[in-house]
Amino acid sequence: MAFQNRLQKFAALNAMLVGLSVDQVFSHIKWLDWIQEKLGVNIEFPVIADDRGEIAMKLGMIHPGKGNNTVRAVFLVDLQGMVRLMLYYPQEVGRNMDEILRALEALQISDSRGCAMPAGWPHNELIDDRVIVPPAGDRKSAGTRLKEYEGFDWWFCHKEL
Repeated sequence: MAFQNRLQKFAALNAMLVGLSVDQVFSHIKWLDWIQEKLGVNIEFPVIADDRGEIAMKLGMIHPGKGNNTVRAVFLVDLQGMVRLMLYYPQEVGRNMDEILRALEALQISDSRGCAMPAGWPHNELIDDRVIVPPAGDRKSAGTRLKEYEGFDWWFCHKEL
């Protein structure tokens, strides 16, 4: 339901949601019907039944030592089919939708602008919503970086988006 409630935010970032669980199709039907009936939310993205657990096993989603209990996982996959981010949550810990959206946006900005995001971006303790400039590739550019960018030293420069 939390993903569905943010479906438009994911769509605005050009992302598609797909759910997967080791439950059987009839369990998914009942679960989706229950969410709609009891909570008034219609899940609009596909939910795949991996009832043999083959995909879940390959993705590291079967919790070791807990039988068939699955680890809750989120995978951000780019348009080339590359897994860019994996977040694993034990059943006891809920997923953080805002963090997933933040990570997706950060990856997209990093790819399009050639930069990196600091911890807690866009509210970093040191540089707020600024982004990190990639490291220098040689001694000459290392020596001129602080003339081109703001920074704490040549190896930690930052800029506005």
